[in-house]
Amino acid sequence: MINQDLAKIFIEMAELLEMQDVPFKPRAYKKASESIASSGTDVREVYKKGGVKALMGIPSVGRGIAEKIDEYLATGHVREYEQMKKKIPVDISGLTAIEGVGPKAIKTLWLKLKIKSVADLEKAAEAGKIAGLAGFGKKSEEKILKGIEFLKQSGGRWRLGDILPYVRALEAELKSLKEVDELVVAGSVRRWKETIGDVDILAVSRKPKVVMAHFVGLKDVVNVYAHGETKSMVRMKNGLDIDLRVVPRESFGAALNYFTGSKNHNVALRQIALKKGWKLNEYGLFKLRGEKEKGKEEMIAGRTEEELYKKLGLRYIEPEMRENLGEIEAARKNQLPHLIGYGDLRGDLQTQTDWTDGKHSIREMAQAAIEAGLEYIAITDHTKTLAMTGGADEKKLMRQMAEIDKINADLKRQGLKFRVLKGAEVNILPNGSLDINDETLAKLDVVGAAVHTSLKLSAADQTKRVIRAMENSNVDIIFHPTDRIINRREPIALDMDEIIKAAKRTKTILEIDAHPERLDLKDEHIRKAKEAGIKFSIDSDAHTTSHFALLEFGIAQARRGWVSAREVINTLPVDKMFGLLK
Repeated sequence: MINQDLAKIFIEMAELLEMQDVPFKPRAYKKASESIASSGTDVREVYKKGGVKALMGIPSVGRGIAEKIDEYLATGHVREYEQMKKKIPVDISGLTAIEGVGPKAIKTLWLKLKIKSVADLEKAAEAGKIAGLAGFGKKSEEKILKGIEFLKQSGGRWRLGDILPYVRALEAELKSLKEVDELVVAGSVRRWKETIGDVDILAVSRKPKVVMAHFVGLKDVVNVYAHGETKSMVRMKNGLDIDLRVVPRESFGAALNYFTGSKNHNVALRQIALKKGWKLNEYGLFKLRGEKEKGKEEMIAGRTEEELYKKLGLRYIEPEMRENLGEIEAARKNQLPHLIGYGDLRGDLQTQTDWTDGKHSIREMAQAAIEAGLEYIAITDHTKTLAMTGGADEKKLMRQMAEIDKINADLKRQGLKFRVLKGAEVNILPNGSLDINDETLAKLDVVGAAVHTSLKLSAADQTKRVIRAMENSNVDIIFHPTDRIINRREPIALDMDEIIKAAKRTKTILEIDAHPERLDLKDEHIRKAKEAGIKFSIDSDAHTTSHFALLEFGIAQARRGWVSAREVINTLPVDKMFGLLK
């Protein structure tokens, strides 16, 4: 949890420094924020091993930032951050959540209109006060209002990737209590939904009172809604609501099933039980006894989820599939797919480096991938029309290919069975052509194409655009096909049925972008594409060495779309994977 607090402080410091036009420092704070947020190790544990010097061992954490972590661990505050917030008292996190509103825009809005919050921004936009500001205009004002409306429609739901590290840290803390025998995070977190509203935790304990006292007394708790012997509800300082229930050991499986959901899945299970003359609830599966013993029940399953499904005549259904979208009928007929496993990926086919907008070198990315257990990665830096990223032109790509040859030769000399593939994330222009010539693309191992600009085309034009790119014989994969940013930017208008048909016809791979801000394709589109016989790649979209850890989000998204390992090309050894490219 403390890692997420520090990550938030440092990203806000970066944005506040950007507002003041301070050079270099914002990038350092952003890199530190990303590194701390994605670290699997609590900074307190790192500090215990050697203080500030040990903290400097965290990637992208220099002495200055390490000293600020030290200050936070000692006082709960970072003085420089507090001073910056007093100087510029704006809700930087809330405002930057709106598409098109960055630190420089916030600076103008603050200086000219004293806008501090999303509410202030909405009021000013509705009054037409933003259109007249330098650097804005009527279209910008309309875009801001649309972004605010989109934010409202998200219903205050958290992106799973934003909150999962926090939840896992809390889970680990509660599991460490000697009074806890079993503990699982249930709900939409367990089903790997792309957004969550709150968190449900279930536990088994011999001393539930002690567990509840610890839970409501957690440092981050700011409001206790309820504090009972077996159930408590709290709000954390980040605004997340969490429920903890302690249930009897014999009912743990039934409770876990019930609180994992989904609601529609649970209703369908209860209907199966009723048809058998049984009753199913969070306490167990019960057989109702005869009329003479009316009111008496016999528990026939409930300790584990597996026995519950078996008793209902079903194969065990993985949590990611529990949406009542055909999984129960498939389980009854023994036709559930064997889902891709969380350790099945051998490679990652979309990574960026410091040749464009990534944070690390090709060698550093390769080393991180080796440490993550991968066998190959494709370097797919952006191309020239994305000037803001320093996108590569044909000459730059040729230089990068030569560099990759040297790196692969070095890896071979070291006896490492790892390969760096030559690739690119080519920009699809509005007419569907690509911004790199075919002669250069033909020399690459992997070509991914993606939409990054002209996002407001009609569905007909956008669909033609992407299909034309797929028809290029050099394009192997369409990266993040709908270009959405969850809770921030709507997907581009695409006729997904036509896209899937074209992918089948052209033998183009569709990517499942694992970055939790994207998770693109959506689960429903994955399921459609799977049923059409499309192959997928699951890629991290890594821009830093820590991003290989994001692959689990893409795997979970694939599992929600019922995908098996054989349908994902980068579960294969590299030479066999090549056989599925164009």
